[in-house]
Amino acid sequence: MANRSPTLSLEARDSAPGTPKARIDPQLGPKVFCKLCLSEQPSTATRELQSCHCNFCTACLQQYVQLAITEGGGAPITCPDMACQQTGVLLDPEIAILATADQVELYQRLKFERGVKLDPSKAWCPMLECQAVCTVKPGTEGQPTAVPCLTCHTVFCSGCRGPWQDSHTCPQRQPMMSPSASHKSRARSDSSLDIKQCPMCGVYIERNQGCAQMLCKSCKHAFCWYCLQSLDRDIFLRHYDKGPCRNKLGHSRASVMWNRTQVVVILVAVSVIALVASPLLLLASPCILCCVCKPCRRKMKKKKKSISQPDS
Repeated sequence: MANRSPTLSLEARDSAPGTPKARIDPQLGPKVFCKLCLSEQPSTATRELQSCHCNFCTACLQQYVQLAITEGGGAPITCPDMACQQTGVLLDPEIAILATADQVELYQRLKFERGVKLDPSKAWCPMLECQAVCTVKPGTEGQPTAVPCLTCHTVFCSGCRGPWQDSHTCPQRQPMMSPSASHKSRARSDSSLDIKQCPMCGVYIERNQGCAQMLCKSCKHAFCWYCLQSLDRDIFLRHYDKGPCRNKLGHSRASVMWNRTQVVVILVAVSVIALVASPLLLLASPCILCCVCKPCRRKMKKKKKSISQPDS
């Protein structure tokens, strides 16, 4: 995914304090401030993103999109504005206009590869000479299954991508923690690593210090840094109240309780608003229906008049 950090172009030098600005022909239209080059540009030289309606000059957007593709960021390419409230993304037609043909082809390939990687029902064939996309059938209780490749007829494991044999044991699906001393020592050594893979998409993530609740920028999956357990549905972070990861969140007990209090207050506020708004909506529903039905009545009257006029 492309980063949201603004990519400054060479035009930013002209916008420095004390630098005279060139006069724009009034026929080119009103000026629009570009947050990438930090200068005002005529509206004819700018482009508005369809998803979030943010405006940037075309030259800066071209540099931003081309840099995001060549660096291998893949899809989606997000709006370069850090303060974008709608978290906009660039659509495929916009990228086709801003990038070259080779870059668009590379972008589509990266987008397809990322889609296959994030789709649990798809997998790449591990054979280098094949690299076909295979269909993964769901296993029982999340266990790995045998995946046959229809192109090269190779059968591999959906978990470790190794050759599937009788009584196959997938090393990727072994429990992270177990009572044995060997597993405990391995878990302690793994938890000290600074780089780990996202358990959902496999992207490498680096953690220097801070909170143990990690959020993958690639697939938006929330998980625990130590045991890689999913935290997507754990809004109160109860995972760190018990088990091997107890008190390892990286925050004080007071800050955790304050965060939980805020979540509870937000949920209660939303519930109260819903309870208060529901009777108001019921009371206002006749007025809304009348307002909606007025145009319908007018149309019906016009139809009746048009039908009655030929008869008269």
